[in-house]
Amino acid sequence: MSAVSNIQLLTRYNAWANRRLFDQLASLPAGEASAKRVTGFGSMVNTLNHAYVVDLIWKAHLENRPHGFTSRITEVEPTLPDLRNAQTEVDQWYIHYALMLTEQAHDESVPFTFVDGGAGVMTRGEMLLHVVNHKTYHRGYVADLLYQIGSRPPVMDLPVFLRDGGTAP
Repeated sequence: MSAVSNIQLLTRYNAWANRRLFDQLASLPAGEASAKRVTGFGSMVNTLNHAYVVDLIWKAHLENRPHGFTSRITEVEPTLPDLRNAQTEVDQWYIHYALMLTEQAHDESVPFTFVDGGAGVMTRGEMLLHVVNHKTYHRGYVADLLYQIGSRPPVMDLPVFLRDGGTAP
């Protein structure tokens, strides 16, 4: 499997896992996903909001444009339905971007500016891997928070995605 094929697979997996987690959060009692918790971002929704903002930052890097963010989270926590819709939209953007990616573009180095103002350089492939890995990391945080309230998180493992056909929602 080529590097680009792997990225295409991982962007589809990412969207699938996000959908499953948002489905679970939507099934919770009203307000539970936004309830304040002892966690880095204060709630399940805000944890996913952070991951969404980071998706937007890396999207801007891939598009070679400034991202405009001064923080890796918004000042106001979005509603779960609004965040879900926004996340679905950016997930589809990443899937489409990966489908258009060539091996040459995958390996192209792209300079960018971190939110803190520092300079960085990564290949497009490295950026896409980071986006998927970062989201997996924070879905894990939310899964732990679900266990803490007695709600079993959905299975979001890559082998299950592959077993079920490996397609995005």
